[in-house]
Amino acid sequence: MKYLSLVFALVIYNFCSGQILDTPPPSNYQKEVDSVNAKAFRFMLKEKIPGMAISISRHGELFFSKGFGVSNLKLNRAVSAENTLFRIASISKSITALAMAKLVDKGKLNFEESIYTYLPKYPKKKYDFTVKQVAGHIAGIRHYIGGEFILNKKISITEGLEIFKNDSLKFEPGTGYSYSTYGWNLLSEVVQKLTKQPFDVFVKSSIFEPLKMKNSLLEYSDSILPNKTEFYRKTNDGTIVIGPEVNNEFKAAGGGFLSTSNDLILFGNEIINPTIINKSTVTKLVTSLKTNDGKDTGYGIGFVTNKSKNNTPRYSHSGGGIGATTLLLMYPEENLVIVILTNLSNVKIKDFGNELEGIFLN
Repeated sequence: MKYLSLVFALVIYNFCSGQILDTPPPSNYQKEVDSVNAKAFRFMLKEKIPGMAISISRHGELFFSKGFGVSNLKLNRAVSAENTLFRIASISKSITALAMAKLVDKGKLNFEESIYTYLPKYPKKKYDFTVKQVAGHIAGIRHYIGGEFILNKKISITEGLEIFKNDSLKFEPGTGYSYSTYGWNLLSEVVQKLTKQPFDVFVKSSIFEPLKMKNSLLEYSDSILPNKTEFYRKTNDGTIVIGPEVNNEFKAAGGGFLSTSNDLILFGNEIINPTIINKSTVTKLVTSLKTNDGKDTGYGIGFVTNKSKNNTPRYSHSGGGIGATTLLLMYPEENLVIVILTNLSNVKIKDFGNELEGIFLN
């Protein structure tokens, strides 16, 4: 076991020390760049992460863009922040939220409307609930149970609703908070009904193309993508192995997209300085919802919303899936966006995100 750990450390050291920034930093950021590099190397060794990409922008300028380690241990293929495709897991919810915002701007969708306005055939529950309540995890729709998280079956978004649509709500909408990816499955069905398009086709045309996110797409199980990373997990004894095969197509909206760290920088900057969505609509996305008793949930519509170490606004979303732990951080007052993508499950990425935040927010 010690030998395997040493080999892993040597592989990571060789690839981290040998890789150069995809985007050379301006000289005035050199101190910060050196600190990011040092912290990233320690983080990868501690967590035994095969591959990671980090991209950082300030005032819309991409000044840090680097791949660390390998996308495939067997092939020793280096990670690229520009081209390596990672599963972004639940950051998909933020992308879906922006696509929904596009429909709001067009007058086709109202966050305050009942879900039944758009899906009248969805099974009736004891209580009515709104689009906003679903998106903010306060509608009472359940999350995964048992092995549903690692489902490896090719089913459509509509077919995927069968998994949970007949279940009772966990609580009266608005009275509690319970994180639910299945709620976002339901929202993607709303998008399909309103646009009369496959969900991913609409996201591509409304978000990816106008933002020039050329390396972002839904992960289809049968697609061959040379730039896609392998997906790893740790065994109980700490050995790094390839994770089980899963199919995320049916839960595209909540956790099914692939992207690069550079592409997500473009997305994060759109949230801070909107160009394709009305600013007032983006404000709705990043405003914390409240339960009926007036308590903030810390979650808006597809975005976690809280405070930075400087007590300034911070919008974010993390993601966790098979062979993926990810984090998107946005700081509107500092005009800062940080993206961290890894190809390993169950990584303590939020602690690392806080470390990087500390470099730029003093």
